[in-house]
Amino acid sequence: MVENLFNRMKLDGWCVVKNVIPASKVTTVRENILTVTEAHRNPAAPKQIGHVSGVINHDQSFAPYLVDERLMSLVEAQIGPNPRISFTSATTNEPGNARGDWHADWPFNQRNAGCILAPYPDMVMHLTTIWMLADFTAETGGTLVVSGSHRMSNNPTGGFGPGLLEPYPTEVNATGRAGDVLVMDSRLWHATAPNVSTIKRTAIVIRYAPWWLDLSILMPGSVTRKRLQAATGKRENQVPPIPAKVYKGLSDNVKPLFAHWVGE
Repeated sequence: MVENLFNRMKLDGWCVVKNVIPASKVTTVRENILTVTEAHRNPAAPKQIGHVSGVINHDQSFAPYLVDERLMSLVEAQIGPNPRISFTSATTNEPGNARGDWHADWPFNQRNAGCILAPYPDMVMHLTTIWMLADFTAETGGTLVVSGSHRMSNNPTGGFGPGLLEPYPTEVNATGRAGDVLVMDSRLWHATAPNVSTIKRTAIVIRYAPWWLDLSILMPGSVTRKRLQAATGKRENQVPPIPAKVYKGLSDNVKPLFAHWVGE
């Protein structure tokens, strides 16, 4: 089972780990995330997209599953021991949302101030995981992916490959059931799919970084952030620090994933 996942990551750049959040718990997590999104929704997000950055600061019901044994085996096989979490975001694609553009995630997105400039090396340096809190189908807008694109040295944000909104011949929707986790090499070309159903496609996006990757540009007010934004004229993602009281409430096996990002 786990070996098959390893092979999928190597060949395709993505796979789905089943039942990471148990069926008996996923409804509670989904309702919590929907409540947080309603209270803290990012007004700058695209229409019909509910987005909250740093969602771990508002809800920790999903935290115990971040160290799922199968998931962590896969993560450590890709980026080595002692991984850290770089992003926790709530993302709900509501009925009627538009198709998004093709991109690779930070630090490979060439529109970011802190991107690794193309052509970047053929090396796994960051993982994006999308936690399905509702079923991902073609109708609900399961994330669009292009298998094998993680081995390219650039992506559409750098003017390489298809047009940003142009359908790709081999694109597929990544599908799964509520509680499953989509794992992607962050280099993989992917895009938001339109939700043509009548239900909300609710998810959490968790990204895992190796211990050696510099995340400081993501920290609000950091010296690195100011310097690179000024030098490039580009914008950058921002990840709020975790309040000390939230960090203290995490279990001992989860704390190492966030110890680098604790604030006041």
